[in-house]
Amino acid sequence: MTALKPLALTASVLALTAGIAQADAPALMFDMGGKFDKSFNEAAYNGAERWRESTGGTYREIEISAEAQRVQFARRLAEAGSDPIVVLGFANEPTLVEVAPDYPDTAFVLIDAVVDLPNVRSVIFAEQEGSYLVGMLAAMATETNTISFVGGMEIPLITAFACGYAQGAKAVNPDINVIVNYTGSTPAAWNDPVRGGEIAQAQFSQGSDIVFAAAGGTGLGVLQAAEDAGLKSIGVDSNQNHLHPGSVLTSMLKLVDQAVYDAFTDGPDMETGVVVMDLAAGGVGYAVDEHNEHLISAEMIDAVEAARAAIIAGELSVHDYRTDSTCPAF
Repeated sequence: MTALKPLALTASVLALTAGIAQADAPALMFDMGGKFDKSFNEAAYNGAERWRESTGGTYREIEISAEAQRVQFARRLAEAGSDPIVVLGFANEPTLVEVAPDYPDTAFVLIDAVVDLPNVRSVIFAEQEGSYLVGMLAAMATETNTISFVGGMEIPLITAFACGYAQGAKAVNPDINVIVNYTGSTPAAWNDPVRGGEIAQAQFSQGSDIVFAAAGGTGLGVLQAAEDAGLKSIGVDSNQNHLHPGSVLTSMLKLVDQAVYDAFTDGPDMETGVVVMDLAAGGVGYAVDEHNEHLISAEMIDAVEAARAAIIAGELSVHDYRTDSTCPAF
């Protein structure tokens, strides 16, 4: 077994964003892939920074680089008196199952999974709904009638993105071809941009001219490959339109930043339980800005906004692969 460095010598442990945090300062524990992945983790960081700037408060942050650190670092934050503690990623479900009961007076927030404990707020997103909308945009923009998807780990959460994307595309054109591939089956799948680019290139060789990446840091390689090939990509989680202006068709927004901001604002006395961030709650969506507005026509916006309204009204249901592992669009 490889020994971990002593926690006191680990640079990322309990790093403070400004000055010395108070004992009851909130904390943010990032998932694998790095804080500045320009996607999921970075969205969370942006939410914490927005809270800091608006309140003048301080918070702790910690990055994990190995699976063995999950429980260890969550305990260290709790022992340091952080409250609430926001923990990112579905892989931390067992972390909080183990740690949260030992600190019943500390509020924990888990993003992307559910833990049914009295001191845990579980925040989940309707990724399939946002993916449906960008799938529609891809189907309206493609010139080859073939689009594609690159996921990180092949798990139900990521397949929910793929399934929603395919449903939206086929709502526009039932005959469209949707290619779906994943990067891997281990956490390394979130941080391998070279592999992501290779998969995207293989999809382009099969006729895809628009690729949607839901793969954390790996997705950066997908977006780069699309620009290099003169084709289009779709970003995820954060607004990634600015990374390759004119090449990124849009980004499927997942407002992790808002979930973190809300948790820090609500503080230790927050309401716990399950929070669902769907289209109706403004938790997911798509991005149009100065970097891609010339790629999205008024007709495309009208069609997508009509679908958004229908989903919110309950008139249009988007299948969630996590509740039923059969996707009607595959």
